[in-house]
Amino acid sequence: MLIKFHSKACADVMMRVDDATPLLRAAGKAIGGDFPVLGVFTHDQLPAAIAGLEAAVHASPTPMPDDDEIDHRHAKVTLRQRAFPLLDMMRKALDANTDILWERAHG
Repeated sequence: MLIKFHSKACADVMMRVDDATPLLRAAGKAIGGDFPVLGVFTHDQLPAAIAGLEAAVHASPTPMPDDDEIDHRHAKVTLRQRAFPLLDMMRKALDANTDILWERAHG
């Protein structure tokens, strides 16, 4: 299942539920067993959400092997890489004084 994040500040961001769940938890959303159909980060919630997500990114290991050592077919995506589009959206929404909404997407 996919989640689509919307904001008037920038283009939509889509990601798998399995990838979005830890990001949303780090950003302060209590995501339980069933992923919510709809959700929101209000403009007022964005500073704390950004701080929480940035803290999770900085706390996560980010192994950076030499390019010669990378097997691109089996390279793992780091939390930093997964968080980047959502953090970018959050910062742009904060600057634009707008919210971020999310919903389950089909596709």
